[in-house]
Amino acid sequence: MIITVNYVVRNGGQYVRFFLDSLKKQTFKDFEVHVWDNNSDDDTREIIKNEYPEFKLHESKENIGVWAAFEKLVHLEAKLPSEDVLGSLASKYVICMTDVILKEDFIEKAIAVMEKEPQAGALQAKIYQMELYNHGTWNMEHGTKIIDTLGFKIFRSRKIINLGQGEEDKGQYNNLKEVFAVEGAVPIFRREALESCRINGWLIDPDYRSGPLGYGDDLDLAWRMRLFGWKHVLSHEVVAYHDRSTTKDTSSGAISYLKRVKERRKIDIQKRRLDWRNTRFTIIKNDYIINILRDLPRIISREIAVFGYTLMFEPQVLREIGNFIKYLPRMIKRRGQIMKKAKASPKEMRQWITSK
Repeated sequence: MIITVNYVVRNGGQYVRFFLDSLKKQTFKDFEVHVWDNNSDDDTREIIKNEYPEFKLHESKENIGVWAAFEKLVHLEAKLPSEDVLGSLASKYVICMTDVILKEDFIEKAIAVMEKEPQAGALQAKIYQMELYNHGTWNMEHGTKIIDTLGFKIFRSRKIINLGQGEEDKGQYNNLKEVFAVEGAVPIFRREALESCRINGWLIDPDYRSGPLGYGDDLDLAWRMRLFGWKHVLSHEVVAYHDRSTTKDTSSGAISYLKRVKERRKIDIQKRRLDWRNTRFTIIKNDYIINILRDLPRIISREIAVFGYTLMFEPQVLREIGNFIKYLPRMIKRRGQIMKKAKASPKEMRQWITSK
């Protein structure tokens, strides 16, 4: 088996058919699907069992979160130690899939790109926005041309955004062949690259989670993968559609913070706290000190702005400072372990840090 699709779901009964049907319609057929159900209390599991028996369903007795579930499935396939699953033959590539609809030739074209790029640890698809949850239905022929993400982009201030998000696709990014890091909606990983990124046996930092909630797991893994010498390629021919629950606004500066207040308040407060904490932990663990020092004025300026916004509009987030201090020694220790395995130089990493 050359490729495996790992799909994680919880209480997706109303929409799961859209996502799984897009897998059944793929032009490339030789792949295996593992579905991890995070203790759904609706009819999700019954739908999968009855309508998609060819997909392997793994039922969790608790909600362990998206990326913890992905890691469980990677353990499963690679015959690595795991608490509650047995191994099967490992595939060459792994797709980690959430609530996305794949274009029919998604897998076929993704494999073609990865086979031509042996140093590619991950592939970033062109992902467009869709409005599935608001309307309850969606047709591929009516797909939007508004970009959801082309991967992560990082600034000298260490602000990290989804490249292209909210922009109409007019081909403005078609010459871009590589990105700083793949985003977590539907990354395609080379298994060899995944395995090379293990720290203390794990791929996803266990301290990035609070119960079933996590944040920044995808960025942390992708940044570490690039630091370890793997490329993150972008293909405009590999297309998917994503209904993002978080903000889709792309405006910049102080006004953008004000515009996002209403949308951000819809997000669970614990997730917002993890966002604040884990983004900073990711920088601490993976960024070269010399690069931080070069950009320190911009970093400090942004931290002051973020603190001011948080104090004014989301003061509950600041309760996370205690946990930040608590876990900081662990992050510094893990930084040492990561830097011992780093292959990309500070100069090579810096080329992805932009001032615009």
